Amino acid sequence: MRRVAESTVRRLSLYLRFLEEFEAHGIETVSSDALATRGGTTSAQVRKDLSCFGSFGKRGLGYSVPELAGRLRGILGLDRRYRVAMIGAGKIGSALVRYRGFRERGFDIEGIFDADPDKIGRQWHGLPIRHIDELERAWAQGSFDMAVLVTPAEVAQEVADRLVRLGLKAILNFAPVQLVVPDDVIVKTVNLALELETLSYALAHRNGHP
Repeated sequence: MRRVAESTVRRLSLYLRFLEEFEAHGIETVSSDALATRGGTTSAQVRKDLSCFGSFGKRGLGYSVPELAGRLRGILGLDRRYRVAMIGAGKIGSALVRYRGFRERGFDIEGIFDADPDKIGRQWHGLPIRHIDELERAWAQGSFDMAVLVTPAEVAQEVADRLVRLGLKAILNFAPVQLVVPDDVIVKTVNLALELETLSYALAHRNGHP
């Protein structure tokens, strides 16, 4: 399969959410125009995004909502469940563990790790917080598919190195640092400050003002 732009994948994820909303309202078919309107794009862009993965829908009839939703779940890898390790038991980690959307989408947080002795042994939504030194033992009991890093910047690379040595291939990084990993390891960094800066830029330049 040819390389697909990350922006396309993000739009597919949005389309899936819209389709699930349509399903919940009993809507059985949907047009590219309707998906485009909800996604703030064009019908041509919707058709182009979907064409990256084959043929969908019928001209003049639109898309079957349940069929397209099922196809998109498969494309996005959401037709299986993923075991997730949460590294860092701070406020952000706590908020992420409480977020029900992860489990609803197939992401099961099955291990929480931290280095703070005062946190070890506490229960977060039925899961005990384990010392980071137990990471390798936990892996041996059943490897994780992904890890979410919410550690301080100064230890994030060290933790990432340990995960890479264990064989982990996917990391969602909230630490304010750029991780260095092998080419076969996927890292997505969530930089909250950067996102706020893009908002501040939009505010500063709204209505065409420089």
